[in-house]
Amino acid sequence: MSGASAGKSGGSGARGTTKDTATDTRTKLLTGALTTLTEHGIAKTSARSIAATAGVNQALVFYHFGTVDDLLAAACRHGAEQRLATYRERLDAVRSLAELLTVARELNASERAGGQVAVLGQLLAGGQTQPRLAAATAAGLALWTDEIERVLTRVLAGTPLAEFVDVTGLAKAASAAFVGLELYEGVDPSGAERALASLDQLAALATALEGLGPVAQRAVRSRLRRSGQRGRA
Repeated sequence: MSGASAGKSGGSGARGTTKDTATDTRTKLLTGALTTLTEHGIAKTSARSIAATAGVNQALVFYHFGTVDDLLAAACRHGAEQRLATYRERLDAVRSLAELLTVARELNASERAGGQVAVLGQLLAGGQTQPRLAAATAAGLALWTDEIERVLTRVLAGTPLAEFVDVTGLAKAASAAFVGLELYEGVDPSGAERALASLDQLAALATALEGLGPVAQRAVRSRLRRSGQRGRA
């Protein structure tokens, strides 16, 4: 019995070791793909260059992911999940649009310093001609958009804007705006800063609306309804 048990235990350990090794290799390839994109650009990102960066055999790219495009797709999602996990606690604590913009500024600075903005730029460039990469990049960005939508739903609840704003559309607009600003900052830092400052002004306006008394808020809602009706007409 003890011999049989030992044999089973040894087999289980071996399987566990093999699984851990495979997971470690996949992680190295995912990280290597993102690093290669940052350092060499999409045009020079290949199975060979990714494997060299990851320090593994080139054949493992195809063994674990099938194609380079599929590896890049997985790396895009992997990178987004990691970054989002880093900021989720901060986002959970956001209670106003001004606080959300503060977190967004911190995120922008951190992403640029860490090279994630460069990766995003390469993925967006590659997605223009590679449909699978475009879909993967969109899926990675959707993780952020969904999180922003969750925060906006909480922040806008009970405000005069809540019943008039398409929160899902606003979350997509916010994501697109910050992607654009992150890339724009690389060529016009002062222009990007001015754009961010204008968003701060909008957040201050929203805060002012929240501070209005019940009568004033009803007046704002009435005005917004009339404006909406004229727009539909």
